[in-house]
Amino acid sequence: MKGRIDMGISLDGLSSGLDTTSLITQLMTAEAAPQNLLKTQVTTSNTMISALQGLNTRMATLADSATAAAKVGSLDLYSATSSSPALTVAVATGASAGELQVVVSALAQSQVGVSAAMAAWPSPSTITIVGHSGTPLEITPASNSLDDVASAINSSTAGVTATKVASGVDGSGTKLYRLQFSSKTSGAASSFTIYQGSAADVAGGTATNVLTAPGSAMIKTAQDASVTLWKGTSAEQVITSSSNTFTDLLPGISITASAVAAGPVNIAVTRDDTKIAAVAKGLVDSISSAFVLIAAQTAVSTTTDASGKSTTSAGIFAGDSNIRDIRQKTLDAASAPINGHSPSEYGIVLTRTGTITFDPDKFAAALVADPTTVMAAVQTIATRIATVATAASDKYDGALTNQIRGDQSQVKNLGDQISAWDVRLASRKSTLQRTYSAMEVLLSNMKAQSAALTSQLSSLSTSTTTR
Repeated sequence: MKGRIDMGISLDGLSSGLDTTSLITQLMTAEAAPQNLLKTQVTTSNTMISALQGLNTRMATLADSATAAAKVGSLDLYSATSSSPALTVAVATGASAGELQVVVSALAQSQVGVSAAMAAWPSPSTITIVGHSGTPLEITPASNSLDDVASAINSSTAGVTATKVASGVDGSGTKLYRLQFSSKTSGAASSFTIYQGSAADVAGGTATNVLTAPGSAMIKTAQDASVTLWKGTSAEQVITSSSNTFTDLLPGISITASAVAAGPVNIAVTRDDTKIAAVAKGLVDSISSAFVLIAAQTAVSTTTDASGKSTTSAGIFAGDSNIRDIRQKTLDAASAPINGHSPSEYGIVLTRTGTITFDPDKFAAALVADPTTVMAAVQTIATRIATVATAASDKYDGALTNQIRGDQSQVKNLGDQISAWDVRLASRKSTLQRTYSAMEVLLSNMKAQSAALTSQLSSLSTSTTTR
């Protein structure tokens, strides 16, 4: 049986024969019309919020790329080449065009030496390491065990590592080992001397130099890398480095040696027009990305339903003055003249359809003809765009950010109204159910009374006839 309410009373056809459930449903549909309008507003607002967030992200990306391009020196981009694989070159900030001839005289290396073969460290076990500075460091291992000696050295601040290496057996079959000592860094300043004995023994000349004792060996001596500039001229100069990398030969250039090269190696640093063009193109691409999204969310579309009826609707951004203002300001920032010259002269072109495109050939030609003016123009455009894009997307007070917050607040308010309508509609439905239930009960009672009266009248009529 349908239409049963919380009271446990069935409404439909109880006495009236009416479809009261259908009647209540129709009445509630009419009552819910204002709430449905609110729900439609929520859907529309959420669609708008999603579109605004997408645009805000693209404008923030544009702000970041424009801000980076606007920084002083951002277009001082260079590439460097080396005429020999013995030298590799890397470009950093502050580079400038130039050329240099270098002869690689030596590579940097750390010191490596090994002790004589032994089963255990001789007594006394105290070790003193004297570094390049001449300051002794006294180390006392836990025992004469070579493992303890190596551990004590490795945990010290001497800048030396010790490794136990197998070295055969002696005449009695006892296993022998050598300790290999290595400086942790390269360069002449990493040299060291290992002594068996205390610092006082070293000072008194009675300590044993482990690396010159019988059976020991110096595998590598500590040395700096060295290169010679202008070799064979009166200006010849030797430059050294504790590593194989030289960072002060040319401004903003790091040069790393991997092999000795007796002949001169040519280092050339030139302006990298490809990288500069990439910065300008990236800026234009970021603008285009934002414009493409705005166009997609503004476009008018036509749909056809099953009956063949066409419906035309505009995008969510259509008619939004804030979006229109942001787009126009961005367009102006990218296309406005610079010192009387249009950006299109430098390959940043405003099209007839109101978009910005990048002409790589035109940009390259302009850069070759007048690099200073072109790079200054790109930075001016970047500065203007950074201002506009930041004003639109700033996470605290950007125009788009504020619009998103406003729409989110509206959605919350609409949600509260919808919840209030839920309570109101539930109360109204309950009232209708009680009303129709009471009506059915009343009709049922009236029918019962009518049946009783009819029965009584029938009895009276029969009685009169009998007499």
